[in-house]
Amino acid sequence: MNSDAIETLRQHLLAALNPAPVETRRLFHGRGRCWAGLEHVTADWLQGIVLVCLFREPEAAELEALKRMLMTLIESPAWQQSQAHTLLLQHRYLPESTTEFLLGEERDEWQISENGLHFKLYIGKKQNNGLFLDMRYGRRWVQEQAEGKRVLNLFAYTCGFSVAAMAGGAEQVVNLDMAKAALSRGRDNHRLNGHDLSRVSFLGHELFKSWGKVKKYGPYDLIIIDPPSFQKGSFALSRDYQKILRRLPELLAEQGTVLACVNDPDTGPDFLIAGMAAEAPSLRFVERLENPPEFPDIHGDSGLKALVFRQEHMRLS
Repeated sequence: MNSDAIETLRQHLLAALNPAPVETRRLFHGRGRCWAGLEHVTADWLQGIVLVCLFREPEAAELEALKRMLMTLIESPAWQQSQAHTLLLQHRYLPESTTEFLLGEERDEWQISENGLHFKLYIGKKQNNGLFLDMRYGRRWVQEQAEGKRVLNLFAYTCGFSVAAMAGGAEQVVNLDMAKAALSRGRDNHRLNGHDLSRVSFLGHELFKSWGKVKKYGPYDLIIIDPPSFQKGSFALSRDYQKILRRLPELLAEQGTVLACVNDPDTGPDFLIAGMAAEAPSLRFVERLENPPEFPDIHGDSGLKALVFRQEHMRLS
């Protein structure tokens, strides 16, 4: 991250803040490897808060230069017009993902909006803030598809898909995640949007020990699978995804739909297409959802993969 790279970042941030997005958006996505020296940098607009994340430890001189640039950024007309009041620098390479408040009062949470829906974020205390911004189109797709449907949201985290599904008129949503604190935040997100919680279930269980509970609420018209690439002791992409895929036919209603996601840059869409063909051949690949334009990637298969499959039963002649 030399001086040229830092200047490139400055120019991108100035342009992205002029004018600032109305809703929450990524401002700069270096992890797509489109800008040399900035592959480990992202910046997000959280509607008054700018969050800059470092995914690799910079040298001391680089870090000092980056902070100098950020502190000059807040003097710019673009920053002033954006009405931003808080500037955060998160060190994601550290075990605790330490966050520095370079400007503004320290806070633990913050409310933002996306596609007209409201979400409560963690600020400065956790590695992830509670909403993965690259899945914006995925949540929009779920909202558009959900009317009248029974939805299963696996690896639900803070229930972003569930909020979108309920906003789209889902009949029932079942959220499953072993992190009960994340599900509690999911309840908060539903309350923020005025949803009827009697139609939303929250199962704080490990998936592979809970198939009976999951099946009891089915069958489902729409199943969403958005796992972490790796979660110590509970999920490894290459080992465990197939275990989920082979269960899908018994969980899905006739002509049910699956949104299956992978966000590992080293795993392409063929992993899901071939895996589904092998483990659940009644499900046919329909489409891959586009990624938001604010997430450019030097290689199209390195970014988020959100693939739609639909259950098709063979007719007997």
